[in-house]
Amino acid sequence: MDYIREFWNELYFITMEMAPYLLIGFIFAGILYLLFPKNKVRRYMGRKRNGAVVNASILGIPLPLCSCGVIPTGLSFYRNGASRGSTVSFLISTPQTGIDSILVTYSMLGLPFALIRPVVALFTGITGGLVTNRLTKKEEYAESDSTASNEKLPSGFFSRIKAMLRYAFVEFLQDIMGWLIIGLLLAALIAVFIPDDFFAGKASNDILELFIILLAAIPIYVCATASVPIAAVLMLKGLSPGAALVLLMAGPATNVATITMIAKVMGRKSLMGYLSSIIGGALLFGFLINTFLPEKWFIVPEHMMSHEHEILPAWLSAGSAVLLVLLIINGYMKKFFGKKVSVENENTLSSDVLTLGVRGMTCNHCKKSVEDAASSVKGVDSAIVDLAKGKVSITGSNYDIEKIKSGIEGAGYTCKTD
Repeated sequence: MDYIREFWNELYFITMEMAPYLLIGFIFAGILYLLFPKNKVRRYMGRKRNGAVVNASILGIPLPLCSCGVIPTGLSFYRNGASRGSTVSFLISTPQTGIDSILVTYSMLGLPFALIRPVVALFTGITGGLVTNRLTKKEEYAESDSTASNEKLPSGFFSRIKAMLRYAFVEFLQDIMGWLIIGLLLAALIAVFIPDDFFAGKASNDILELFIILLAAIPIYVCATASVPIAAVLMLKGLSPGAALVLLMAGPATNVATITMIAKVMGRKSLMGYLSSIIGGALLFGFLINTFLPEKWFIVPEHMMSHEHEILPAWLSAGSAVLLVLLIINGYMKKFFGKKVSVENENTLSSDVLTLGVRGMTCNHCKKSVEDAASSVKGVDSAIVDLAKGKVSITGSNYDIEKIKSGIEGAGYTCKTD
């Protein structure tokens, strides 16, 4: 019973610390959604130019896309004319950071970590893009066989505000809430069951520790925001700042699904550029932090060490935590109870509906990417995705089914006719 009580206390405390900054991050995510629609981003990710690599990395850093969301987005850019180098740059820099994760990093790990994290993401993104351009310079670039993305923003001030809030507190939240919950639960479990001095004296400044964390982080996915409380708690247990940075870099940017998809769509050379930059950058910057930067820069803030110290007023933290929980509950309600509405709408479209099974869809970004890919084919009137069932229902006339399949697979998914 003592362990259970302590676990819930730790979970409550960590959620209280994260919630205010996370909510602010969601608002910024909605603003960025309005400022940087996909078609605008695509214009800066040109072809065969190293400058496009830099643009892609800079644009990717603030965007609030998790790994599962950035894959279809990045591959969509690639299919619409972006180079392999700029696509890899975007795929590396985007999931490592995001305005929400930067604010949460500041809250839980302090200002130095919050500043270093986007710098490292920028460096590794540019490096990965340049390496990929070098490795694939003799290869042909993918050509789009579809029209430009049909993503359109609503007109009118209040319509845009509504779209911003819906994206921030419904769509984006739905995409990360599962991983956010997992991150919080893992952080609370680590706080309870790992002794405070667990990492003390165990290669705390040794390159071996960096490799151990790297090997654990590469195959398993955790989003940029959810990785922060895990890193913070591990540092309280004695993990070095460099090893924590490795977790913050490699955890969000890599996982088995990402690796498989890049290899399938962009080729093994692009995958080599992607992985070598993430692995090399994580180990390099982890080593530099442990060796050359002052240790006092990376002391976990005092309010994380004791529940008696608070950086924000208790009422604000508690209110933010309650609001965050209510938003997550609302997200799950919309996700599950919204299925019936989608199916009913789908059944009223037409008696002649083409249904394709689509594998690999995990979030609202995936849903939008598949719908855009199908809708862009000539003759398609509408495309509606049912995430829960993993299928897309298409209506129209005189369309080419193979082009629809090709567009969906080009966005990074696999499909088959039901």
